[in-house]
Amino acid sequence: MPFDNFRIGHGYDVHRLVKGRNLILGGIKIANGTGLLGHSDADVLIHAIIDSILGATALGDIGTFFPDSNQNYKNSNSLCLLNKVIDVVFRKNYVIVNIDSIILAQKPKLSPFIPNMRKNIAKVCKIEEEKVSVKAKTEENLGFTGNGSGIAAHAVSLIRKGSQS
Repeated sequence: MPFDNFRIGHGYDVHRLVKGRNLILGGIKIANGTGLLGHSDADVLIHAIIDSILGATALGDIGTFFPDSNQNYKNSNSLCLLNKVIDVVFRKNYVIVNIDSIILAQKPKLSPFIPNMRKNIAKVCKIEEEKVSVKAKTEENLGFTGNGSGIAAHAVSLIRKGSQS
């Protein structure tokens, strides 16, 4: 398969932690006492993945598709937003090859939740779980993620032209 059938995209997202919101990461509600502030459910992991997929397809970013000025997306489930992006990508004859992502958070400890995050992402992207990597790192108490002010995520997606196989 020619290399020009493959495309790669990088995504990044960050949200502030606040009281009175649920913490949702990878579609999983995590008891934390604080949650991420945002127009939707503020799932930084899914938002970074969305941006990486949109970047690979050169279709813009999450704000292009789901602007925070549109009240239809207020408190939206980010997995539903990802599903809409996947539908667009499939209509353009792209498929997801794999996704590699990382969550930057001092706390809570995320390793117990990662298997279910991977399962959620794989299901929506219509790929096998082994094609989805989710990692979590602390920042050794450095910066806004290290001091507990927020959580960030990066993602890289590899896509290719053609049907799923």
